[in-house]
Amino acid sequence: MTVSNFPWWYPCGAEPDSAGTHFRVWAPERLAISAVISGRDAALDLVKSDDGYFGGFAAGVGDGARYAYLVDGKGPFADPASRFQPDGPLKFSQVVDPGKFRWSDRGWRGIRIEGQVIYEMHVGTFTREGTYRAAVEHLKELADLGITVIELMPLADFPGEFGWGYDGVDLFAPTRLYGAPDDLRAFIDRAHEIGVAVILDVVYNHLGPVGNFLPEFSENYFSKKHSTDWGSAIHFYGEGSAPVREFFAANAAYWITEYRFDGLRLDATQNIYDESKDHIIAQVASNCRKAAGDRQIILVAENESQLTKLVQPADKGGYGLDAIWNDDFHHSASVAATGRREAYYTDYLGAPQELISAAKYGFLYQGQWYAWQKQRRGSPALHLKPSAMVNFLQDHDQVANSGRGLRLHALTTPGRLRALTALLLLIPGTPMLFQGQEFAASAPFLFFADQNKELADAVRKGRVEFLSQWRSLATGQLAYADPCDRKTFDRCKLDHAERERHAGTVQLHTDLLRLRREQTVFARQDRRFDGAVLAHETFVLRFFGDEPADDRLVLVNLGRYLYLNPAPEPLLAPPENSAWEILWSSEDPRYGGDGTAPLDSDLNWTIPAHAAVVLEPMPLSQKVRPS
Repeated sequence: MTVSNFPWWYPCGAEPDSAGTHFRVWAPERLAISAVISGRDAALDLVKSDDGYFGGFAAGVGDGARYAYLVDGKGPFADPASRFQPDGPLKFSQVVDPGKFRWSDRGWRGIRIEGQVIYEMHVGTFTREGTYRAAVEHLKELADLGITVIELMPLADFPGEFGWGYDGVDLFAPTRLYGAPDDLRAFIDRAHEIGVAVILDVVYNHLGPVGNFLPEFSENYFSKKHSTDWGSAIHFYGEGSAPVREFFAANAAYWITEYRFDGLRLDATQNIYDESKDHIIAQVASNCRKAAGDRQIILVAENESQLTKLVQPADKGGYGLDAIWNDDFHHSASVAATGRREAYYTDYLGAPQELISAAKYGFLYQGQWYAWQKQRRGSPALHLKPSAMVNFLQDHDQVANSGRGLRLHALTTPGRLRALTALLLLIPGTPMLFQGQEFAASAPFLFFADQNKELADAVRKGRVEFLSQWRSLATGQLAYADPCDRKTFDRCKLDHAERERHAGTVQLHTDLLRLRREQTVFARQDRRFDGAVLAHETFVLRFFGDEPADDRLVLVNLGRYLYLNPAPEPLLAPPENSAWEILWSSEDPRYGGDGTAPLDSDLNWTIPAHAAVVLEPMPLSQKVRPS
């Protein structure tokens, strides 16, 4: 057996060394805990200490051994800090030596939030095989596209054979559905080899309903005061909460240390309740950065309330995260693309001014009244750096919430989608793509969860009730895909052969991300730009360079062909002794467009419909203006 090179500083779990395995678990209200080890007739009685932890050592037990706990005679139950559940959460845990994997990324120094392009991936549907090993085969394609960060949807093991991962119950055990722990390490190692970071989506607001054995060890794990839409909230403050906080903060650091993840995305942080002076999110952030050592990591939050305190530095009273998902950008862009203003899109018009403001200031709602929720929404974000806003046109939730799991290319015109893609990838926020978006994947992304019959009926009913907030979906005319049917899961698997069949869409994303990297005014991610509304669905963004010759103009027209005459907008004026020339156009025939005539001519401005065009100044001495 390989001796682990990692210090055993997690509060509980099974830690092997050269002589055997140490077991430790927190159960302050329980009288007796014993470890049942496969292949051994007698259970190992653990000794209780004054702090409520039980511990013991089993000689000769090493990497690969199966074990579980008896709690006051009940069980056996999986270890709450199990490193792997080879047969799922309801079966025995497995001892894992995290030091046996041979990493090859010694020179990897991590990432900062600036300059990143995120790609959200669900391992189970990213390939037909649905494994880490199969996903590795496509990493180079993502790197060549311009992706710099892969964000894996949650991996904590959960019951059943398929699911999104947000109902995980074994927080330290990467699900057996996608491969062994070392397969995950190999995925991350290969990503680092080609210059791509990997972060993990973690769920610290609730646990799933089946296989959640934490209450068997202590009722203190869950709050008696707070709840979430998905189950009991975690007990992060008040009497008896210290070991709970330690458990979750250690879990965050565990992924950074043992798997070399480059950061985390914290799910639904509005449902992480803590009234302590040191908020658990701040503690998680601190633990992660300590665990990373001299590597740089990024920490991203999802927060429906748009609480910017999350991304304030700790020395300014914040929680010290790096970025936060910007739902406002998505909602406004979605309305602009589809015209639908139902449910939580009610407070958005999809108007040019909204998209300009989202580009400049991130959140559109920073404390104004929000009619859909009948309350004020958001907090001031004008002071935040643009990279702190993660912008996206698609993600797992939003695609699934379309009712039929349709991706945006199936809900709008090709021209509008190309134009909005240009906006997403050129404005200074941190852009995120959802798996398959880069090649207009035909596979839907639906909600799916493998549950037992009793829970399956509740899941089906809950899904219908949730989608009924859309008036058009509340008619009952649409037959939803059964979320508990494996066929629903299988339908969501990507067909990577579409990368070739839809090569124009891949080229569109590749070229835009190259522009983002190579054009200084886009790469620097600052607010040295301004915007103006030109018509009902048309606007211009002007990015200012250090010299006038470095300026770039981005025109976005989501409506009909526009003949702008007169054109009394100073942002449209070229630098002195220059004229605008097309640098890039979404109407390039390589992307499926019809080509682009000059926009600024003696006819004044003529702007193509459903298009985005990037212009650069050209000295008049080098350009003959069309008449």
